[in-house]
Amino acid sequence: MNRIFATKAGSDVYRLRIPWRPFSNDAAPLLSSQNAGNPEKGSEAKQYDIAIVGGGMVGLALACSLASRPLTRHLNVAIIDSNPALGRKHFIKKEDLPDPRVSTITPATISFFKDIGAWQFVEQHRHAYFDKMQVWDYTGLSYAKYNARDADKEVLGCVVENKVLLSSLLSRVQETVLPKKIYPSRLNSMSILPNSSSSEVDSTLSMTALFTHGRLAKLELEDGNSLYAKLVVGADGGKSRVRELAGFRTTGWNYSQNAIICTVEHDVENHCAWQRFLPSGPLALLPIGDKFSNIVWTMSPKESSEFKSITEDNFLKAVNHALDYGYGPHPTPSILGSSDLFSWLKGGISKSANDCFEIPPKVVKLASERMAFPLSLRHANDYASKRVALIGDAAHTVHPLAGQGVNLGFGDASTLSSVISEGIAVGTDIGEVSLLKKYEADRKPANVMMMAVLDGFQKAYSVDFGPLNILRAAAFHGAHHISPLKKSIISYASGEMRLPLFA
Repeated sequence: MNRIFATKAGSDVYRLRIPWRPFSNDAAPLLSSQNAGNPEKGSEAKQYDIAIVGGGMVGLALACSLASRPLTRHLNVAIIDSNPALGRKHFIKKEDLPDPRVSTITPATISFFKDIGAWQFVEQHRHAYFDKMQVWDYTGLSYAKYNARDADKEVLGCVVENKVLLSSLLSRVQETVLPKKIYPSRLNSMSILPNSSSSEVDSTLSMTALFTHGRLAKLELEDGNSLYAKLVVGADGGKSRVRELAGFRTTGWNYSQNAIICTVEHDVENHCAWQRFLPSGPLALLPIGDKFSNIVWTMSPKESSEFKSITEDNFLKAVNHALDYGYGPHPTPSILGSSDLFSWLKGGISKSANDCFEIPPKVVKLASERMAFPLSLRHANDYASKRVALIGDAAHTVHPLAGQGVNLGFGDASTLSSVISEGIAVGTDIGEVSLLKKYEADRKPANVMMMAVLDGFQKAYSVDFGPLNILRAAAFHGAHHISPLKKSIISYASGEMRLPLFA
């Protein structure tokens, strides 16, 4: 069937009549323990519809999303990643202790995983839903308590180990009909030529000819393999090679902070997400199931070095101190006055014992190594150009204080697959920049707004100043007592991209 679509060369508009069909290489299934091994080095170059550079959580989520849509499930996809774990079956033992690298998955992301068929695999492993969250700061002036019921939701989120998310996405993509192949290598170079002046290009031309006419991108890998693709997706993280080769500029800065992460154990199971803002940065205690919790503690690089090296007993004492009376008192009835001040905005939700301040469960044991990594904010000025699109950390890196980073990436994957499907429906070349800019127009405002909110929080709590402390307390008090505001905050944090106060 011939597909007709308009494109541009300079100021001239012309029409192409190209028979559209997915490229067919009789692509092998994903490498497994039975057929693992590098594609033959120096072998003839292969042609794909999409090359996903980066086989992490976001890259595999895109592959799963493409496999779940009728118009994209037969696209020929290459996944380029040097991680050897992608070439074999993932086995996660139930008796293994939780890994300290976790993600807090929002209800919107849970729905996305269910749509692409991956959530069923997550539920086979350790995960922890939570329906309440308590946030307070070291001044003791006020606090905010969030319950899922305040926004008519069942849960606020789910904490899952990254290895479980990756394994679940890999299991899902392995069982799909999507023609796919993993290249266990790194991207070395990428070439994209301008469109030829010819108004009509025969799609049956050789790969080299299509590349010369600007209809394909050429990728060369470190292991000597090369391949061609209509669309290259950079899902290769904050130090994206695709972003670098495509010439995308970024805006951002490094925070003078590191985050320490680790797994800890309690005597009782934790069902709440806790976050306390300390003078050096936030400390989060997140449930991970089976009496385990995950610690994400933001502090100065010097402090992180010290807290990584102190003994386990001293570290546990420091954590419990920071989550209890350390740095300041427990919140008491607000200095701003009785919550009756806000009763006219409560929207019929009555205050209960569940809304009172609680002390987090004591940490009794360290269950993993302590890991530290520097924090930064980085944002690509563009997400798309001819035959290239960025998703996940390749497009944006955010502060981890609200656990939103990977959720933004999953949102990118969902939107990009949808835009690709819409392009195929009308016969558009999936690498055309006009199509890819639709993806950028959808995702960029939402990502920028979330980044601004998180950066604002970071900056607001980086200064210990009396009047500012009062303002922060007022914000907490309002978020706790003003029901419409509380509901908007919960909805926004859950992945519903509506701004608090403007919902």
